Amino acid sequence: MLVLNCSTKLLILEKMLKSCFPESLKVYGAVMNINRGNPFQKEVVLDSWPDFKAVITRRQREAETDNLDHYTNAYAVFYKDVRAYRQLLEECDVFNWNQVFQIQGLQSELYDVSKAVANSKQLNVKLTSFKAVHLSPVSTLPDTSFLKGPFPRLTYLSVAEADLLNRTWSRGGNEQCLRYIANLIACFPSVCVRDEKGNPVSWSITDQFATMCHGYTLPEHRRKGYSRLVALTLARKLQSRGFPSQGNVLDDNTASISLLKSLHAEFLPCRFHRLILTPATFSGLPHL
Repeated sequence: MLVLNCSTKLLILEKMLKSCFPESLKVYGAVMNINRGNPFQKEVVLDSWPDFKAVITRRQREAETDNLDHYTNAYAVFYKDVRAYRQLLEECDVFNWNQVFQIQGLQSELYDVSKAVANSKQLNVKLTSFKAVHLSPVSTLPDTSFLKGPFPRLTYLSVAEADLLNRTWSRGGNEQCLRYIANLIACFPSVCVRDEKGNPVSWSITDQFATMCHGYTLPEHRRKGYSRLVALTLARKLQSRGFPSQGNVLDDNTASISLLKSLHAEFLPCRFHRLILTPATFSGLPHL
């Protein structure tokens, strides 16, 4: 195992990962954030350098952590040889097996290999699989002509609104998610539409892997074009900073899939896999 701390090598790694799209997208997004101030306190672990066969991004060991916070305790994985990834899994100090955490990646063997090692350590593994998508470059500003008058207004979210997002996210509703969303809003780009009272009615945020997520419009404000406007604006904001505009969508989320098709998003040949791993000590907790 090698922890890559050299800023020059991290920039080289970023370029190397870009040549391995789309499977490397999650790790690439995390490495881009590391190279741009590292607001989420991440670090990179590889099997070797420069001819690596597996690379993992994880929370820095010295960063403050909550053992129940699988949102923040998140690892992104990319490998050229799945055996190298398994070897990193089996090393004692790469993953923290004493906390609830998640593993993300875009490669088909990720689940089986991770589950085999996790089961040997008596951890439960929950898999959720998504369609992976990429939005083409947004060359022009999205049409905002239908936003007449001072409101509705297109802007960004504030940390004070994390509670609203926590309550409306299918993955949320708990203390760990509230803190995680607040950190995402503080660290990464977001977009929202506000009503005449200044309250958010439609929004999307960016996660620690530079993925567009939690796109949501309040039910009473749907079918007004807000979701399309928010998605295009956030995609353009990410692209203007050099980031890919990537996202994930569940197979049964027909409304979001229709929206993405209308935006001419590319549905990638690989799938996005999110694994939540829970030690027996924490099994049975309601939000896990």
